[in-house]
Amino acid sequence: MQRNASLDVIRVVAIFLVLWQHASEYYLIGPELALADRPTTVTIAWLSSLDRTCVPLFAMLSGYLLLPTRLGMGEFYRRRLPRVLYPWLFWCVGYALYFVFYSGHTWDMFVRNVVSIPLNWGVEVGHLWYVYMLIGLYLLVPVLSPWVQQATGRQFRVVLGLWWLTTLLPYIHLFYPQVWGECSWNVSPMLAPFTGFTGFLLLGAYVRRFGAPRPLNAWCLTLSGYVGSALALILTYDHLAKDVNDLELPWNFCSLFIAMATLGLWGLLSRVKVRGGRLLTDLSNSTYAIYLVHIILLNVVHDHLVPATLPVWAAIPYIAVLCLILTYITVKILALLPGKRYWLGV
Repeated sequence: MQRNASLDVIRVVAIFLVLWQHASEYYLIGPELALADRPTTVTIAWLSSLDRTCVPLFAMLSGYLLLPTRLGMGEFYRRRLPRVLYPWLFWCVGYALYFVFYSGHTWDMFVRNVVSIPLNWGVEVGHLWYVYMLIGLYLLVPVLSPWVQQATGRQFRVVLGLWWLTTLLPYIHLFYPQVWGECSWNVSPMLAPFTGFTGFLLLGAYVRRFGAPRPLNAWCLTLSGYVGSALALILTYDHLAKDVNDLELPWNFCSLFIAMATLGLWGLLSRVKVRGGRLLTDLSNSTYAIYLVHIILLNVVHDHLVPATLPVWAAIPYIAVLCLILTYITVKILALLPGKRYWLGV
């Protein structure tokens, strides 16, 4: 089968947006999750609102490539889960060790961090949350596949329509913390089965079967989602946010504006006409390893290679671009070691 270069473009753009987002967090998050000053937050709102599409794009890619699977449940899990699980476990332990030297963790903290991995990532490296979510999506793929295989376009749109409705929840929760049956004794309110990244997984399967948005619609979705996300962040800062956790609510990955921008950006990137050169293919194949490794290089770039005089609007792209280059080079060097598939994910 001929390789689809547009999927490589989407994957590379998505990993770059991950680095861009994490670069912005140096300037958005203050000590003890305090809010940055308003001018800095407004700048970041306009610089970084589109980068929140990064994880949804990866979830769509999983749906596009994996749904429906013709493999049985056991065979699918045996083939797919180790590719994600083994490198992730290696780097969970690796980051626990890294923080002994980078943040002064004690060896007791190292042990506690490693032991806690089955419950949640053990170290203060938030990007590891993604793999728990990805494993959950993989577990769902064989379950959803029979429905995806026989569903009509209308049936797809009904299910996705219910999911789109749930993308309003992050905004509703800014004003009403509990809706649709949410309460202290019910963690599964109305439409709970349709919430979250499963919607992006199904959206990826939908665009594969029925096509991505046309260019004009894709531009409208991307720009509307981008502007809406930025304005939502600014308004939340001005009127509702007490700390960064509150500020993150309108930027939720599964919120309406981010979902709009994700679908629109997919429509635009999937139409990019490129020849699949070796660099693009290799970058695409290295994205999981880049994801796992990049925080170490991100800290190096921010702590040692960013001029103190750089304003926020210049520092964020500088960090993201330099980190991508350095992390890719590091991954290529690490890939020379044996067993790279099991501990590096390439």
